Amino acid sequence: MELTLLGTGAPDGLPRPHCPCAACATARGPLARAATALLVDGAVLLDLTPGAALAAARAGHSLTGVRQVLLTHPHDGPAVELPAGLPTAGRVADGRVLTLISGHRVQAVPMDSPGTGYEVTAPGGERLLYLPPGGAPAGLPTGNGDLPGGGGTGRGGARSARDAAPAPYDMLVADVTGRPDALARLRAAGAVGPTTDVVAVHIGHEVPPGAELDRRLAAAGARAVPDGTTLTVGEYHAVPDLPRRTLVTGGARSGKSFEAERRLAAFPGVLYVATGGARDGDPEWRARVAAHRDRRPGSWRTAETCDLVPLLAGEGRPPVLVDCLSLWLTDAMDRVGAWDDAAWGAGGEEALRERTGELVGAVRSARRTVVLVTNEAGSGVVPATASGRRFRDELGRLNAAVAAECEHVLLVVAGQPLTLRG
Repeated sequence: MELTLLGTGAPDGLPRPHCPCAACATARGPLARAATALLVDGAVLLDLTPGAALAAARAGHSLTGVRQVLLTHPHDGPAVELPAGLPTAGRVADGRVLTLISGHRVQAVPMDSPGTGYEVTAPGGERLLYLPPGGAPAGLPTGNGDLPGGGGTGRGGARSARDAAPAPYDMLVADVTGRPDALARLRAAGAVGPTTDVVAVHIGHEVPPGAELDRRLAAAGARAVPDGTTLTVGEYHAVPDLPRRTLVTGGARSGKSFEAERRLAAFPGVLYVATGGARDGDPEWRARVAAHRDRRPGSWRTAETCDLVPLLAGEGRPPVLVDCLSLWLTDAMDRVGAWDDAAWGAGGEEALRERTGELVGAVRSARRTVVLVTNEAGSGVVPATASGRRFRDELGRLNAAVAAECEHVLLVVAGQPLTLRG
């Protein structure tokens, strides 16, 4: 199955008309994107956008062979003119299956927001799932079971929950930047697997174009391609290499926790490990904790503990997010009496070295995806107390040791992630 992306942008395109934002200001030339539209084997047009015929011609294709024009979402503004010779565009009722004369099978997939997704199965069995902007499939299971597709078994359809898990889609084309949770839910359902080619579309000005967009998509196991690109569904394509261990560091309120959470937003069942604990009688701390919880996906689980070694030793899934190492170190220093000079000199230092060594060893041997958050504490004023300087020094040592074990290290400054490694 051959797929040509006539456009890959948001419904308003990129740059948006008359938008003064920084992303739109830089989205020029090859970074500009027309509204998303897909041409499948020259027979199916998914979403009708202005200039579709011209976009197809620029990509070396014609729309004369199109047998079905399907829309995925409500279109604002004036109606788009239908190029001569094309069948009338429309949306299909959820669950309805169309079998085209070309041999393609198209099924409408219900969404959790206004819009319709389409599962397209080629005569050869290759399977594509295309989702509308801001949409995720409704009613997905959390494990093995039915895929969005309808009856039948094998590559062309889903199986019942009593059967083995169906094969993942060969390609997913979706709003990865706007709805990373949709990708997470599809992964949890088995509809997206390690070999699924995940292509991001409906790309707007919410993410700076270019390198930053590529970086965010790679963290989700996805990629973007320019308008006019033709892809072969089912053809081998190297999936972005996801780092097993990532350290995210930065100053206070730099956005490091948000960046760490965003890196795992497209993965299901994340275990969020909070090392700060509950602080009785501290309403400001409770407000901070509540804000963190509110912005995390509902499918994530939370563990409040500083006992990180057994958690990191767990096999496989789910991914683990640890926030943060500086609070873990505070607890570790409390346990060995490191704040007292006498206790520090009488074995506290050695005890802390042993605890941090165990943690670094656990990071080194971790087999699951791990994202760790820490603070950069050595760039400001020198602490006025010996205990403050001790904490700063020990945190610097811990950060350096953990960073040495991570494939990917990010420094977040003013909300902007800077790649230090990976």
